[in-house]
Amino acid sequence: MDMKLKPFDFSQAVARAGLTRDGLPLAKTRGTESVDKASFSNAMTDALKAVSQQQLHAEKLQQEFQLGNPNVSLEDTMIAMQKSQIGFQAALTVRNRFVQAYTDVMNMQV
Repeated sequence: MDMKLKPFDFSQAVARAGLTRDGLPLAKTRGTESVDKASFSNAMTDALKAVSQQQLHAEKLQQEFQLGNPNVSLEDTMIAMQKSQIGFQAALTVRNRFVQAYTDVMNMQV
């Protein structure tokens, strides 16, 4: 097997990641309006949607396996279930830490 490495193009990599060369997010535009920068609420909403999709996928695989679908294996079903559980636990941990930080800030004396 002959393997050749391509030279790394930093500009292309940061553009693909949606960043400028300084590491800042690119300003996305819709027509003439600029879209707001990423915020915690947007990131949390996207993460919760991804967790929900993982849970729905795992549930679908569970149902298909229980119905005897020969294209769905037990291994795939268990992996999907574990992925959805890990995603849920991560989202729950972030939420709990955010609530704790909010509580700490609210309890500070000014």
